[in-house]
Amino acid sequence: MFTKILIANRGEIALRILRACREMGIRTVAVHSTADSDAMHVRLADESVCIGPPSLTESYLNKAAILSAATITGAEAIHPGYGFLSENAEFAELVEMHDIVFVGPTSQHIRMMGDKIQAKATMKKFNVPLVPGSDGAVKDVESAKKIALEVGYPVLIKATAGGGGRGMKVAKNESELEEAWHIARSEAKMAFGNDEVYLEKYMDKPRHIEVQIIGDQHGNVLFLGERDCSLQRRHQKVLEEATSPVLTKEQRQFIGDVSANAMRKLGYCNAGTLEFLYQDGHFCFIEMNTRLQVEHPVTEFISNVDLVSEQIRVAAGEALSVKQNDVHFQGHAIECRINAEDPITFVPNPGKINVFHAPGGLGVRLDSALYVGYSIPSYYDSMIAKLIVHAPNRPLAIARMKRALEEMVISGVKTNIALHQKILSNEEFIKGEYTIHWLERFIEKNIKAC
Repeated sequence: MFTKILIANRGEIALRILRACREMGIRTVAVHSTADSDAMHVRLADESVCIGPPSLTESYLNKAAILSAATITGAEAIHPGYGFLSENAEFAELVEMHDIVFVGPTSQHIRMMGDKIQAKATMKKFNVPLVPGSDGAVKDVESAKKIALEVGYPVLIKATAGGGGRGMKVAKNESELEEAWHIARSEAKMAFGNDEVYLEKYMDKPRHIEVQIIGDQHGNVLFLGERDCSLQRRHQKVLEEATSPVLTKEQRQFIGDVSANAMRKLGYCNAGTLEFLYQDGHFCFIEMNTRLQVEHPVTEFISNVDLVSEQIRVAAGEALSVKQNDVHFQGHAIECRINAEDPITFVPNPGKINVFHAPGGLGVRLDSALYVGYSIPSYYDSMIAKLIVHAPNRPLAIARMKRALEEMVISGVKTNIALHQKILSNEEFIKGEYTIHWLERFIEKNIKAC
């Protein structure tokens, strides 16, 4: 097992990794920008290294600075968390070249799944169900029109190197297709430096279902349940729950077996998430995230498996501490992402925390790096906390989350707590009757109209 790990991240996820390391008896190194000198993960780590000014490219995305920090502190491994360099194949490769362990999959698997066309081709080979569409990048508009006629309108044009909704456009008919194709390519070029796009059938009322797996170097792969991440605004998740309220036990078992078997054949090691669109009883693979997810706590609650500790364990060459027969999904969990943002315009609202009270009680967990007097920097993501609850069933989980949100106090910045309260009180949400398009319509009707 490792004796020292460098955490190449910030905020709540850096704290989450730090806590897992401490429980495993592993010393930690925090890296930080000058804007994060007073951050909680810096205060609690055994050692800390400043890696640059606030700019992401000069700090948390600075590969050389992070590798230098690992070298001078004698860290044996680097945990990237999520975001930043967590799915950067070049960084994982550099870490491996410096004889440091990357706590994640191999650079080969990161690169393979980072290219959405290659990822789909790989999954097709392993009999994972796919969204109908092009077999690869669409080279010209005429080819796109031909494929669209085969799969049927509406269609979705997507960047092969995309994410977060960038380089993604819907065309409802042939007259819209040409413009959508050119716009998607332009956005993809600006955002990712790669203008390749592909085409998929656009599903009008899907759920976003993701499957959590984790594998070790001994050929073992666990299925740790699915999460319903359909509540999204501009392709960014807002609230997640596990298990999905629309899947049967048989459907859960099916997609879990399909996902775990594919990863076993691939020889995948460490944590990963296969994302699917689900509609009318059918699953369609869309992409894989080769890292820890923001919403991993809901999985930890229902499976009783510490994902971060397992990540570290398998990175060190050990076998997973549990077997599939040991995993039993218990109860229901919900996560609300708390952002420092204007509740009407959703514009980020950084500032100093004057008052902070964390909710508590049975089945309540708060992952956050906030403290009274902390100044939220304006340079990074607006998410400042994740409130997670677990209960024996979904109705009680909803009631528990509503109670926890009422207890939570954050003063000094505006937050989206009120949005979560409105969602949890909505009858359609309570019945589980929502799709990936539901939240934006709900916001337009209930928030923007205020």
